[in-house]
Amino acid sequence: MIEYHINPNLSNEVLNRLFSAAWMSHSPSDFSSVLSHSLGYLGAFTADGMLIGFVNLAWDGGIHAFLLNPTVDPTWQRRGIGKELVMRAIQEAKRRGCMWLHVDFEAHLEPFYARCGFQPTRAALVHLK
Repeated sequence: MIEYHINPNLSNEVLNRLFSAAWMSHSPSDFSSVLSHSLGYLGAFTADGMLIGFVNLAWDGGIHAFLLNPTVDPTWQRRGIGKELVMRAIQEAKRRGCMWLHVDFEAHLEPFYARCGFQPTRAALVHLK
């Protein structure tokens, strides 16, 4: 059974372990600043308390929220955990008074986000590095 929690107490060690398993290019990071500035974040946990999924809700301080870093441990993927995290993030953004939830994604993930209710829009991006 998977348990989902909003704003769980997560250490850098736990988050870096998950991100290292899921993202080949991940470098260890300090997540404290990110989490402290979030509208909220959600974690998916096994019955024994292991973090296996995460999603962050950033926001503009008003009515726009941004879905960032949806991540599921590869050994737990394709079980609906990612979708459940996103759906719960949508509900949390609504509960917090947001009217819009934005997400950027690679083209191959479009079907996943469509199943979560996202609709394609035109957007633009500037790379700042």
